[in-house]
Amino acid sequence: MLIREATAEDWPAIWPFFHEIVAAGETFTYPLDLGEDDARSWWLLESPNRTVVAADDDGAILGTAKMNNNHMGNGAHIASASYMVDPKRSGQGVGRALCAYTLEWARSSGFRAMQFNAVVETNTYAVRLYRSLGFEILGTLPEGFNHPKQGFVGLHIMHRPL
Repeated sequence: MLIREATAEDWPAIWPFFHEIVAAGETFTYPLDLGEDDARSWWLLESPNRTVVAADDDGAILGTAKMNNNHMGNGAHIASASYMVDPKRSGQGVGRALCAYTLEWARSSGFRAMQFNAVVETNTYAVRLYRSLGFEILGTLPEGFNHPKQGFVGLHIMHRPL
């Protein structure tokens, strides 16, 4: 697996699984009807932030991550990141590789910590992955997410020093 900078030419491969994940409404706080143009501008970040893709040996896009400062100004020393893995590729280590990559990016970019603001508590795969990489749950916003199948569930704030 190769993790590399995402380009505009990667978007047609990202959009189908991005759209599937967002429209399912189970893991992201994005609008369920998010259009492609808005999605592209929200996901493909400009420097100094970054967006990357994970590709297989044949160049097929397996997943993607965006990484950025979590806040501006005096809070800009804390990084954040988001990840999307093509559901057809789940369980193959793509998410772990992308998360490890973003942690290294944040560390080498001089961030002091990484924080995730809204990890849906029912997204047990993500919670388990982040915990295995050293993140802790700082708190949970009760009923902060309206899950389409499980109703109102909590949103974790997760943090890891770098």
